[in-house]
Amino acid sequence: MSELSEHANNIRKNILKMIHHAQSGHPGGSLSCTDILTALYFSVMNINKENINDVQRDKLVLSKGHASAGLYATLAEKGLISEEELLTYSQLGSRLQGHPNMNELPGVDMSTGSLGQGLSAAVGMCLANKLDGNGFRTYVICGDGEIQEGQIWEAAMSAGHYHLDNLLLFVDHNRLQSDGFNSEVMEIESIGAKFAAFNWNVLSCDGHDVDALVAVAKYAASCKGMPTVVIAETIKGKGVSFMEDQPDWHGKAPDDAQLAQALAELGGEQ
Repeated sequence: MSELSEHANNIRKNILKMIHHAQSGHPGGSLSCTDILTALYFSVMNINKENINDVQRDKLVLSKGHASAGLYATLAEKGLISEEELLTYSQLGSRLQGHPNMNELPGVDMSTGSLGQGLSAAVGMCLANKLDGNGFRTYVICGDGEIQEGQIWEAAMSAGHYHLDNLLLFVDHNRLQSDGFNSEVMEIESIGAKFAAFNWNVLSCDGHDVDALVAVAKYAASCKGMPTVVIAETIKGKGVSFMEDQPDWHGKAPDDAQLAQALAELGGEQ
């Protein structure tokens, strides 16, 4: 197992443990975007303990804020928060609430949870960076069900119009949302053609191939004059056999036996 894959595996284990402990959370979508988070935090973004509070660094907007367990587990794997704090997830008074709060936790760059709003916030960040002459980049992760929101397309139109080449959006294309398959709830295809119509550079890759995700993110940085979207082909609940491609695991916590099975499938306890 490569170092990046090992990080992703550890993050998946902690996602499951924290959601099990809280008996609350969204495992399916957290597991589907784990490899995207791993690629960004361990090979792409310039974020570490020393610059965590510095405005002069790359930023991440987890627009699908209900996948907060994935973000918190990634911050712990990076050493930016402790693993012990993960077990306070979704508890009263914790910094690690069900949706990320930028006012409580350094490393959370935007408070998210109301779906469809994260891309707009990122567009604002990128515009400000352009005006200030800053060279750092803003990364966004949206769910594919989330892009049914009209505000996403207003933001996409703005990003294309203002040539925001400091913006990279990953669409976590797992084809599922809380009420079932996207195609049954509200068809979203063709995603690439829609973004291309708004003057975006459109790429795609295997959303569970960490090396490919790193490569596509670095390639996107070379695209000048337009924002980039990467349609990352993923599996909801990735890594846990009974969660994969199952709508029921959008927002349900595993019981003791299910946690034990899931951790065993991921190679056992850390």
